[in-house]
This record gives sequence, C-alpha cells and structure tokens, in this order.
Amino acid sequence: MEQSYFAHPSAIVDEHCTIGDGTKIWHFSHIMEGAVIGRHCNIGQNVVISPGVVLGNNCKVQNNVSVYTGVVCGDDVFLGPSCVFTNVINPRSAVNRKSEYAQTQIGTGVTVGANATIVCGHNIGNYAFIGAGAVVTKEVPPYALVVGNPAKQTGWMSEYGCKLNFKKDEKGSLTAVCKGSGVKYKLYNNTVYKL
Repeated sequence: MEQSYFAHPSAIVDEHCTIGDGTKIWHFSHIMEGAVIGRHCNIGQNVVISPGVVLGNNCKVQNNVSVYTGVVCGDDVFLGPSCVFTNVINPRSAVNRKSEYAQTQIGTGVTVGANATIVCGHNIGNYAFIGAGAVVTKEVPPYALVVGNPAKQTGWMSEYGCKLNFKKDEKGSLTAVCKGSGVKYKLYNNTVYKL
C-alpha cells in the first residue's frame, strides 16, 4: 500500500503508528510506536511524538516540540516552537513512574505559544490561547488567554485568535465581536459562548 503522508528521509517513524493522509513530518523528528496523528498535520523539525499520543486533524507542531505519552490533542491545535508537555508530576531518574503518567487533554483549536510548558494532568479547553513562555499548572477554560509563570488568565480569545473585549450591550449582556472574523461572543458566568 502506498504511503499517504510525507516523511523527510531523516525522520524516524516507528512501526505501528497511525498517520493520516496529507500529513508532513520534517527533519530529524521521531514518531514513536503507537502514536496517532490525524490528517493534514505538519510536524516540524526535531519533534518527538511519544507512544500513545493522539493528534487530531490539521495540527501544527513547530520545531523542537516534545509531546509525551498522556497527551491527547483535538483538531486544529497549534503547538509553538520548543513547547513541552510533562507526563509525570514528580519525576526522579532512579524511580520508574511509567505507570503514573497523567493525562492531558488539549481541546480543539488551542494555541500553545513558543517555549510554553504544560504540566501534566491539566486540561486545556477548546480555543484557549497559552502565551509564549507560560507555565500551565492548572486547568485552562475554553477561550481563555493565559500568560506568565505560573500562567494566569488575563482575558479571552476568539476562535480566530483575536483578543475579545467584552462590554455590556443594550440588553445588559457582556458581548464582544472578534475583530478578525466579525463573529460575536457572549460572556456569561465566566464562560464564553459563540453566538
């Protein structure tokens, strides 16, 4: 059967991986046994995708990213250069903790900025935006913008990737319009809804 994805000759793709049509895997990357990568993904240079990792469709993984066992990404996820995921909360070289890997769910449309660290066991909601260099140590709600170390929420982001500025409308509801797409959003009980 003909291969339906592209892998650069320097990339290592172990047996028993699932890789979707149209995916591209670039220089010096390693896709390990049991990894599942969706359609039309782009895996940059020097990337490690560990066993059991799942990437949805149309994910972009930039250079020097390590995605460790326990991470599951939805569709349209952007993982910025040199970001990293952990999978054990208390690692020690002399203690084998492979049975203690924590799960981390990355929702649809999430952006993880360059050099950000996602500490294991903390889920990232759909369309959340993790700023460059942030260290995520707790759950991140959908559409939240978080920055810093430890990461703190500073606002909300649209699905298009623009900051949302909520203001009271004529009915007293907090609404915002995405400057990039024109789509309207509502903020109610600290939760963002796309209208």
